[in-house]
Amino acid sequence: MLPLEVSMVKITVNGTVYEVNPGKNLLQTCLGLGFDIPYFCFHHAMGSVGACRQCAVKKFANPEDKKGKILMSCMEPVADGLIISTSDPEVIAFRKAVIESLMTNHPHDCPICDEGGECHLQDMTVMAGHDYRRFVFRKRTYYNQYLGPFIQHEMNRCIQCYRCLRFYTDYSGGKDFCVAGSANNVYFGRHSEGVLESEFSGNLVEVCPTGVFTDKTLAEHYARKWDLTNSPSICVHCSLGCNTIVGERYGSVRRIRNRYNGAVNGYFICDRGRYGYEFLDNPSRIIGPLARASNGSELKEFAWNDLIPVLEPLIKGKKLAGIGSPRASLESNFALETLVGKENFYHGIDRETFNLVRKAVSILKHTPAHCPSMKEIEKSDAVLILGEDLTQSAPILALSVRQASRNKSLALAERVGIPVWNDTSVRELAQGIKSPVFIAVPYSTKLDELAAEKINQSPDDISRLGFAIASAIDPGAPKPASQDDNLKRTARRIAAVLLEAANPVIITGLQSRNEHILEASSNIAFALHAKGKKSSLSVVFPECNSFGLGLMNGQPVEDLTAELRNGKVDTVIILENDLYGRIEQEKADVVLGSNRNIIVLDHLMNNTSAKADILLPSGAFAESTGTIVSNEGRAQRYYRVLPVNGHYRDSWRTISEMIAIRNYNKEKVWKHFDDIVGSLTETYPEFAKIRDIIPDSEFRIFGEKIARQTM
Repeated sequence: MLPLEVSMVKITVNGTVYEVNPGKNLLQTCLGLGFDIPYFCFHHAMGSVGACRQCAVKKFANPEDKKGKILMSCMEPVADGLIISTSDPEVIAFRKAVIESLMTNHPHDCPICDEGGECHLQDMTVMAGHDYRRFVFRKRTYYNQYLGPFIQHEMNRCIQCYRCLRFYTDYSGGKDFCVAGSANNVYFGRHSEGVLESEFSGNLVEVCPTGVFTDKTLAEHYARKWDLTNSPSICVHCSLGCNTIVGERYGSVRRIRNRYNGAVNGYFICDRGRYGYEFLDNPSRIIGPLARASNGSELKEFAWNDLIPVLEPLIKGKKLAGIGSPRASLESNFALETLVGKENFYHGIDRETFNLVRKAVSILKHTPAHCPSMKEIEKSDAVLILGEDLTQSAPILALSVRQASRNKSLALAERVGIPVWNDTSVRELAQGIKSPVFIAVPYSTKLDELAAEKINQSPDDISRLGFAIASAIDPGAPKPASQDDNLKRTARRIAAVLLEAANPVIITGLQSRNEHILEASSNIAFALHAKGKKSSLSVVFPECNSFGLGLMNGQPVEDLTAELRNGKVDTVIILENDLYGRIEQEKADVVLGSNRNIIVLDHLMNNTSAKADILLPSGAFAESTGTIVSNEGRAQRYYRVLPVNGHYRDSWRTISEMIAIRNYNKEKVWKHFDDIVGSLTETYPEFAKIRDIIPDSEFRIFGEKIARQTM
């Protein structure tokens, strides 16, 4: 790992001198300079292994050397005075011979291969100049394995680049994937066919440069890359805010891929984020607005044009209450709060979760510790996890911790002169050396194999351990109410490691539902700060916009029940929320009782929407545009990819019409997305940067809007 300030070096490429960063290998450097060099095994997140021999360049000893020697650019460090050629005739001939060798057993199935049109092998074959196949002998063939419902296996297309194995086992820690065989007969798969167990198995589709691993869910639709319209989006399945690309065809989402963000998820997403979109086509989707007749009969569809006369009796002059949602956008929650008033807005979560979220938000706002991105966590040299099973609640954060555990071996490699991108050599040198990771959770987790020490105790015991660690770092920190000798010894061991570390990080969350764990984590951060140490504190929230909603005014949903019992509310408006999944059935029954009007805006039929008097379909993440706030306080926007079809609307637009019906706040009727963003940032100054940083409706790339582009 290089220091922040790096002395640049000068190299000569094809006769031109460039000033470059010496921390990268020659292939990375040349690609960054715009030179087209074919490659297969190298990956920016996983480094180099020199397996494919495709990225050849010619290196010259000095300006007088006319002969030079061929070497693999992915295995060559950048050094001052380096002279190379990427276009020497001998190099071009070498690459062409290598790609021809790799292609001898590759099938002629590009027209039917699901990788067609976005195949790295196709691109590199053309780049290397191999355009005619001379191999006329019998090809090597394999049987394919069933790897589960998401990934299609076609081993005949393999070129032995080893990317799949390196990602699945080395990078993400998978245990059920391997390589077998020797020489030119190598097989990548499981010992026996079956569903891949890793939470990150879908990334095989993206890291594989050929069509060995393809997206089975996309193949079911007989769609190719050029058939899809794509839009930048944000994953809504946990609080990390991973960046994604959503692709649609014929009004249906067909796949989700990773969208690179160097500060957030980098090159990878988890399988939940990749394959968790099919609820959009669920048979229980709410299609068109529905209203219940006064006699309480079934819900019947009505036209959007009739929305005002249908809603007016339930809204105009009535006492309203609004229930928001941590899975709805900032804009939709803000619109509902504006409609009903701050004092009548409820967060749509139970009291315990509400208090935990508020506590976590307060801690992050006032702690002296830095709130790190996932890529910053990857660079930490000591990790303490308190009360959170990251693999289940925040999978990509667990992947970041796995990379952080390698930092000790990377530092060792750097000391002996092995560059960190030389992956095989670094791992061979490390021999299992890991940076300290301490895990204190109530049960075993998949990250336990990384742990220098794991503590499986109750949430209360974990909180006591956290307080003990803080007081061991700084005697002035609050001490636990009780602690035995074993607790003291464990706390001192962990405290000593955190104090010694240059960049320690504490990770906690709300999974254990214990407020004292949050307080203990905060105390550790304060204690490190008191000792003049840099520290980072990361908190995992329950849902995609829990942090954003926690920054807004509101009350827990149980507080609404008293108002309802007193008859102070005529109409309850529920935004993208199923109360029966939030609070006890008895309390939900009170909110949804028959003596008041219920208006629900949601995607799917559920126990709450089934009791609505007016049921209005809201656009999900692929059908609308909105802003959500990730666990690190990063506001990010998802964009509509599905065309407007008359069935769904952005929730904030529907609520804006309700405000117009209410007729008490005409200036708060928003016609455009930028209008409501402006109102949001005026009301909540903490969101002001959203208006300045996130592109507005006038932003264009190559003359086109952001959403629904094919690039």
